[in-house]
Amino acid sequence: MTDHLAFLTLGLGNGAVFAALGLALVMTYKSSGVVNFATGAIALYAAYTYAYLRQGEFLNPVPGFPATIDLGGKWPVLPALIVAVLVAALLGVVLYLIVFRPLRAAPALAKAVAAIGVMLVLQALLALRIGADSPTVGRIFPSETIRIGDVSVPTAHFWLAAVIVGLAVLAALVLRYTRFGIATEAAAESEKGALVTGLSPDRIAVANWALSSATAGIGGVLIAPMVPLNPVAYTMFIVPALAAALVGNFSSIGLTVAAGLLIGMLQSETTKLQVTYEWFPDAGVAEAVPLLLIIIFLLVRGQRLPGRGALTRQDLGRSPRPNHLLIATVIGVAVAVAALFGTSGSMRLAVVMSLIYGVIALSQVVVTGYAGQVSLAQLSLAGAAAYSLSRFSTSLDLPFPLAPLLAALAAMAIGVVVGLPALRVRGLPLMVATLALAVFLEAFWFRNPSLNGGLQGAPVAEPTLFGLDLGIGRGEGYPRIAFGLLCLTVLVLCALGVAWLRRSRLGASMLAVRANERSAAASGINVGATKLLAFAIASFLAGLGGALLAYQQTLATADTYRVFSGIALFAVFYIAGVTSVSGALLAGVLAPGAVLSYVLDIGDYYLLISGILLVVTVVANPDGIIGQVQRLPRPAFLRRPAKAGAAEDVPVRGTPGEPASSERAPVDASAAPALTVDGVSVRYGPVVAVDDVSFDLRPGEIVGLIGPNGAGKTTLVDAISGFAPSTGTISLTGAGLGGLPPHRRSRAGLGRTFQDIELYDELTVAENVTVGVRRDDRNAPATVHRVLGLLEIGHLATVEAADLSQGQRQLVSVARVLAGEPRVALLDEPAAGLDSAESRWLGERLGAARSGGTTMLLIDHDMDLVLSVCDRVIVLDLGRLIAAGTPDEIRANAEVIAAYLGTPVTTEDDGTRDDGTRSNGTSEEVQA
Repeated sequence: MTDHLAFLTLGLGNGAVFAALGLALVMTYKSSGVVNFATGAIALYAAYTYAYLRQGEFLNPVPGFPATIDLGGKWPVLPALIVAVLVAALLGVVLYLIVFRPLRAAPALAKAVAAIGVMLVLQALLALRIGADSPTVGRIFPSETIRIGDVSVPTAHFWLAAVIVGLAVLAALVLRYTRFGIATEAAAESEKGALVTGLSPDRIAVANWALSSATAGIGGVLIAPMVPLNPVAYTMFIVPALAAALVGNFSSIGLTVAAGLLIGMLQSETTKLQVTYEWFPDAGVAEAVPLLLIIIFLLVRGQRLPGRGALTRQDLGRSPRPNHLLIATVIGVAVAVAALFGTSGSMRLAVVMSLIYGVIALSQVVVTGYAGQVSLAQLSLAGAAAYSLSRFSTSLDLPFPLAPLLAALAAMAIGVVVGLPALRVRGLPLMVATLALAVFLEAFWFRNPSLNGGLQGAPVAEPTLFGLDLGIGRGEGYPRIAFGLLCLTVLVLCALGVAWLRRSRLGASMLAVRANERSAAASGINVGATKLLAFAIASFLAGLGGALLAYQQTLATADTYRVFSGIALFAVFYIAGVTSVSGALLAGVLAPGAVLSYVLDIGDYYLLISGILLVVTVVANPDGIIGQVQRLPRPAFLRRPAKAGAAEDVPVRGTPGEPASSERAPVDASAAPALTVDGVSVRYGPVVAVDDVSFDLRPGEIVGLIGPNGAGKTTLVDAISGFAPSTGTISLTGAGLGGLPPHRRSRAGLGRTFQDIELYDELTVAENVTVGVRRDDRNAPATVHRVLGLLEIGHLATVEAADLSQGQRQLVSVARVLAGEPRVALLDEPAAGLDSAESRWLGERLGAARSGGTTMLLIDHDMDLVLSVCDRVIVLDLGRLIAAGTPDEIRANAEVIAAYLGTPVTTEDDGTRDDGTRSNGTSEEVQA
């Protein structure tokens, strides 16, 4: 038992560094909303600066000049420590001003991708300036030891942990009790609020970036005597630090520091278990600790869907619909075949590498470009397939193409497992999980000789089909054209499959999930299943690319699938354009070892240039290089034609329809209710948002739901549609909806719009409406055509939603709901953004939809619309139902007039107004 305690204590050193970096992550995030993946690289830079100062030299980061500047003598510990920490602080300020200040208004995901670019730049810069000759670092803390059982534990580990805990306590006190700390919290809560109170969010962010970078620098310097300086190892300290910050929810300093210390201690304990138990894995278990912690934490703490008002915008660029596939395929294949036959030797190999990396880039398009889930593990998944292929082709002697297909399926299984947190989280946490997976796979499998990894690599049998040798060959004919054609065939099939996916309903569902998960769920899309399916497809594609890489190298080697190589490859994919098939093909050309890098021969500077271009792309051009290419004028035969029958035969709105279309059909009061709401309440802690509300909707009715702002109208609709937890019972045509998730309620016949519209800007109007069509509708195009005709917006069918006006967006959101032919449609302020004439016209269209059998609950502040089109009106105030009745009854209801419609304003009993005119005291004259 004491030995286990000793090993736990030994982990305090690394754990303290994880805690320090986690503390820096929290401080940066609280002030600027940036998850700084470069924190470990900043710590590394400070450690190198300190090491060279102790030798009497100053690290010079500028390429083209001497790597160090002679200072004339060795520096003592304290001055070197102070200068190194100040350099780290200055580096943090420079990074904020140059990179992250221009991204202040960008989504957190875009900022995180930029931080990855910064991490690549710093790591590549240090590798270029220093190389393999890392300086040694003398001790900082006393070199005493204490005995715990049979193990000697250096007291330096306790000193380091004590320093970091002290820093954490100091940071917590500063943020809690000082004016600067209060200002930081205020700016983090509301930048506009900080500005109007005289605070400068910029100055606050600069100060916090300096402090957080200094904290990372302290951790990097203090750990340097205990861990040999290594660019990759130090930079990868960010993974357990990110796990610790996730536990602290990027806000709690105490939880973050405690989690960092615990991770270090558990990783040290795995070392003891490896030598104690023969059955225990002898590699990679330490790297599994943060991965398991991340996955478990996200599954337990995550939410299935973001809450109302949650920020979901992502700057990933537009994902255009592929058109003219036949022409593009013929041209692309012709160019590739010409390149294969027209080159030889290293140049032909570069062409082959472009084809292979194009397949892996397509996997990134699916998971990131379509589904919006940023994965940093695509190259690692390719590696998993490569090592699996070695097993299948050599140990099991499975033939081609069965062996690579099974290897791709193995990669798919791993991808689905790491994608499980996508059921409950999105964005940054999932990005962290994929990075942790990449680190784990490299340590546990690729470099583990007890599996089929290790330094020697895993051999792969050459592919043959019907006696035809498809291998890459050796000697004079290397690389063989037959292998190049095999890679081209796989690339073409994968590219066509990904293009088809973008044009399919599944692809539209993925883009809907990427754009807005709440709206997608309301349209009947199973958000979790869609994201998992995206991970599965993307992992399978990455597996195919990994199998081709293994065939190209004739063995699977760990260096090919390193974590940093995967991050650099992600940078190339993003730079080229991660949202389109053409972007993936361009990424293949730009990849390391591919055509462009061979032609330019940039060698050691590849990683540095990739990092810089990634930052520039995030800041200035989220669509990537291919986005600029797609904006160039194209020949007429390549321009997207209008959909036949979409705009030509549907009248453009301008003349209202016949009044008869909106006449109210008699409502059968004896019919069973289409929707029953009985005793529904919604509470958020002590706050009662909806209080015991009951009503029903009869088939064919339009029922208005009105009330002042904050009355609980949208919260009630959220409860009915499954987005807010509630008590009470909700039934749709007699079937209870209690406990069903939103997408199941939608599929049962409950449609809804949202107050803030929530269209999918990536999709055209027709594609937006297609997302709402029922899953069992076998003729979705006809349904879309009919609904667009009903609302007379067929001329907008091929227009992207991002280009619509506010009023047009409202109409499309209504069309998307009606396309699902719901039994009951919940419409949340559909007339917002419409003028009075457009609002009256919308009322006529809603009447026409009601005649088609759709029952509606209508929320709107346009009283002319509500009182003219609705059969009945119910009124909420402070979460309570205060009145229900016909429009005429509501007009005359005194409680409703007082709460919402307005009260008569008179100054004297004789009805004389302030302006001297007479009033008859009716509420119609004084409606609010």
